[in-house]
Amino acid sequence: MKKTFITIIALAAFTLAKAQQSIPKSGNDPNADIKIDAPVVESETSSAGNSKIFTAVEQEPSFPGGLEKFYKFLQSNIRYPAVAFEKKVQGKVFISFVVEKDGSLTDIKVVRGIGSGCDEEAVRVIGISPKWKPGIQNGRPVRVQYTMPISFTLVGR
Repeated sequence: MKKTFITIIALAAFTLAKAQQSIPKSGNDPNADIKIDAPVVESETSSAGNSKIFTAVEQEPSFPGGLEKFYKFLQSNIRYPAVAFEKKVQGKVFISFVVEKDGSLTDIKVVRGIGSGCDEEAVRVIGISPKWKPGIQNGRPVRVQYTMPISFTLVGR
């Protein structure tokens, strides 16, 4: 998380510096033309060799059958942890993972958790997920970092 945050800050500073280099010095003339050649937003977050990890792509990764099927998958596979049940712990666990070019999920991490075994259960369930449809950029499958909440709610208590 710190690495991603530092990368984002560094990227923003670099993009701002590049954009400022393109703005001509024309004094205080508010009608002067402003030209910005540098991209404002970079879509890649990191790279490992030839496999860059994207956060924004033309076509987002998706669970086979769509979000409705994904929620059904979660509902049928999540086991509410006993400690969380006893302590009446509820909330959302935010999970980050990479959808690989072949649709498999890797680098599964808890971004923000609620404890009492819920974090571990969210990681376990995402880990047993079937392969997703990969993200597409320029007509090719690419690695995409994905973050999503998984809700733990006690019903009828």
